[in-house]
Amino acid sequence: MRGPDVVHGRDPAPAAPDLARLRDRRAREPEAILAAVHARQQRALLPPDGRLLLLAADHPARGAISVGGDPLAMGSRDELLRRMVTALAHPGVDGVLGTADVLEDLLLLGALEHKVAIGSMNRGGLAGSVFELDDRFTGYDAASISSNRFDGGKMLVRIDHEDPGTVATLEASARAIDALAANGLMAMVEPFLSRRVDGKVVNDLSTQAVVRSVAIASGLGATSRTTWLKLPVVEDMAQVMAATTLPTLLLGGDPSDPADEYRARWRDALELPGVRGLIVGRALLYPADGDVAAAVDAAARLVHPQSTQEATNA
Repeated sequence: MRGPDVVHGRDPAPAAPDLARLRDRRAREPEAILAAVHARQQRALLPPDGRLLLLAADHPARGAISVGGDPLAMGSRDELLRRMVTALAHPGVDGVLGTADVLEDLLLLGALEHKVAIGSMNRGGLAGSVFELDDRFTGYDAASISSNRFDGGKMLVRIDHEDPGTVATLEASARAIDALAANGLMAMVEPFLSRRVDGKVVNDLSTQAVVRSVAIASGLGATSRTTWLKLPVVEDMAQVMAATTLPTLLLGGDPSDPADEYRARWRDALELPGVRGLIVGRALLYPADGDVAAAVDAAARLVHPQSTQEATNA
């Protein structure tokens, strides 16, 4: 195997995934998924530097498949998998968040070896639906995450003081946190204060709202020993991070924003106490210039600066 690319500090492009074989195996050998679960080489959750760069790919299961001006960008599973395999091949990418269909595709493709895997739990709040904030747990539960030998579960917790569906999501999330903790698994909580504007759910990204969401999310469940937060990068991240002692991963930026702008925001926020890395979806998988490998490499340099510098000098 060749060493890292000296110019970019990243491995050569991986071979294109064999998607025809993937489809055939799903039809003829469904048990191959179970075999892949038990054969997969696992790793510690945190690498030596204590930071994580994770991909987020659970958007499609909530019907959120648009990117920028393309309403069907994430609707092509072939294209999504090609992009994910490219991204996961980078040694600075620690793992992925996804629903069962995505993670099982990646298992069959051999793309999750020595990677962290986080199962997405509540995908029932479909984007644009009247029941969007009644975000039921229609994906993984703690037992299935444990039996798949994954590392944790993620839940979206949107809080609308005027929507009665919120309390059901809060209660279900609290029980999920308890169950994940009982299995020694990360409970990744993504909170927002939300409201409807002209019928559309909008997340309040003011510093005050994010601080309040952190306070609410941190208190869910009978224990917080395995709870992590997944938070947006907002104006005063120092104040946000002062609101919690829980380990935190930062959400990615809008891929329609200039890349240098959201990378600068990431760079500043990654210096704050408690921030443990990034969990990014469309900004890395669907960058404006189409270069997934370059976008991933730039993010890896921010999250793992020492290891990427060592790779560059190798």
